[in-house]
Amino acid sequence: MTPAVVHHRTGAPRTRERRDSMHNTAPVTDPVIRVRTHRLAFFSAVISLVAVFAAVGSTIPLFNVYRAENGFTNAEISITVVAYSVATLATLLFLGRLSGHLGRRPISIASLILLLLGCLLLLDVHGIGILIAGRVMMGLGAGLASSSLTSYIVDAAPPKPAWLASVASSQTVMLGLAVGAVTSGALVQYGPWPRDLIYLVVIGLLLLSVALIAVSPETATPMPGAWRSLRPRVGLPARVRRLIPVAAAVFLATWAAGAFYQAFVPALVEDQLHTRSTLVLGVTFAAYMGPSVLGAPLGGRFTPARAQRVGMIGFLVGMIGVITAIGTGTLVLFIAATVVAGASQGIAISAATRGLLHGSTLADRAPTFSVIYLLSYSGATIPALIAGQLTHTFSLPQISLGYGALAFVSTLFTVLGARNPHLTAIANGQDVE
Repeated sequence: MTPAVVHHRTGAPRTRERRDSMHNTAPVTDPVIRVRTHRLAFFSAVISLVAVFAAVGSTIPLFNVYRAENGFTNAEISITVVAYSVATLATLLFLGRLSGHLGRRPISIASLILLLLGCLLLLDVHGIGILIAGRVMMGLGAGLASSSLTSYIVDAAPPKPAWLASVASSQTVMLGLAVGAVTSGALVQYGPWPRDLIYLVVIGLLLLSVALIAVSPETATPMPGAWRSLRPRVGLPARVRRLIPVAAAVFLATWAAGAFYQAFVPALVEDQLHTRSTLVLGVTFAAYMGPSVLGAPLGGRFTPARAQRVGMIGFLVGMIGVITAIGTGTLVLFIAATVVAGASQGIAISAATRGLLHGSTLADRAPTFSVIYLLSYSGATIPALIAGQLTHTFSLPQISLGYGALAFVSTLFTVLGARNPHLTAIANGQDVE
């Protein structure tokens, strides 16, 4: 994205106007103090978002433990993934705009507390009901964090490099999931208290995050209308609405694959790839989420449209490799293909996010992120719900073919329909880069 934006009527540079609107905070008279406080807020929000999704990812390697020791079925495990996603969707729908009215800090702290409660519930999993309840609590917390902490990150991000805000806000989620899964797998396999230790570690990280947010500055001026904001409203600024069909295809396919890795890969790793190592399971899940962080900055070298096309083509190649590895029982190929799919989804997701954030103001961000995550968690929820029911009829390798078909259709749609935000702005007679 070029550094200067020109008003379509006057031709006057709008760089400073946009920068001021994107960093509209409580008055800070000393520019040096302002930079330092924004750095603290950015650091605290990033660490907290990692903690939130590390908590979410920490449960994944334990699914096989629950299957073996508590007798949970693949269908029941898939229901826990759906319950988490539905809770997140509901929170985004009803509370997604709340941080714009009450402030980023209090809503961010509330999200962390909900994750803490979820971890406390999961310290005593003795039935599927407790597992579902713990995941629902995590979903509520992740939903609040998905709008408040991501908006907090964008508010406080430095203006350069230009891609940092979209990458940090979209890919910190993937980093947190990867960190949580690998750490959990290692502690379950090698640490004491295999069913509990990871949750104790995550609780400590969440408490640290609460402290960091508590001492960080607020970046959003509280506004009236908090109660009215609870009324469900889904919308985007007019300048980016024409980008939403392709963005939806990107979010749907990539997040559906993420839910596939949560719900079904634990069983596939054990049954088809012939290993019971929880560490290998954690690494396998992280191989999808982790490289997404590395792929995202690569997308910043391209326009959003081109990055979405490149990312989705790579994602499809990776998913084809994953399905091939499942059919042949090849663990090395499975992990390698997972890395390709993960890095490619990072390119596609960050590009789609960058397009939707084009020209955003502080007031736009929480609703925009709510739309992004509504689409994302819908992608995670609906295919997982259908696939969970199909496990009674089809094998997991057969179900993986369905996810491959979804990746193919979404990639084809993206290749044919991706466009850049400035083209949309021209079409609507708005500001252009």
